[in-house]
Amino acid sequence: MDELKEIKLKNYQYLNEVAIKGETLFTGSSLMELFPICEIARSRGVDDIIYNRGISGLNTDEFLQHIHPLLLDLQPSKVFINIGTNDMTEETYGDQWFQHLTANIRRILEQTQAILPHTKIYLMAFYPANLHLPWQTKASIQWMKLRTPENLDRCNQALEEIAQTYGCHFINCNAGLVNDRKEQKAEHTYDGVHLYTNAYLKVFEALEPYLLH
Repeated sequence: MDELKEIKLKNYQYLNEVAIKGETLFTGSSLMELFPICEIARSRGVDDIIYNRGISGLNTDEFLQHIHPLLLDLQPSKVFINIGTNDMTEETYGDQWFQHLTANIRRILEQTQAILPHTKIYLMAFYPANLHLPWQTKASIQWMKLRTPENLDRCNQALEEIAQTYGCHFINCNAGLVNDRKEQKAEHTYDGVHLYTNAYLKVFEALEPYLLH
């Protein structure tokens, strides 16, 4: 884990000391860290306390290693999880990236249910990416080359099956995000992966019923 991740993690540990237990938690990687969920929810009249414990660049190995400050220590009544897209790389996991990712998702659910059996777990689908933006560089395309519609669909199908196996909820918020090629709409993203708030507003509309339920 790099220094910036360590700093964020330490800050979350301090925040958890004063956080109210039993509230709603959003946790995962950059796609969760960058989600302005608290501001959007409040603007839509949601008064629930919501915590965000996302860390940019986090993979499932790192999440499992630090699952206490990122999830368990808050003892949430509901947790929304978006983690795993940073496992979609052959550089680290070779051709076993998919097996590695799905095995770790299962471990995350197992550990959470073992310690927090009454927490409602919502596993979120991976968002679409876009590898065809005119301003992308060869380097940027290289690090996200596996995030094709086909691979993301494969991952999301697996996430849905895993959620069903463990009695969790699976949420797919992608219907309003994709273009006719099943890629992220260009106006939603600045690099092909990470989202502007206009995309997160659509994500919120899709998950709001689960937030209020």
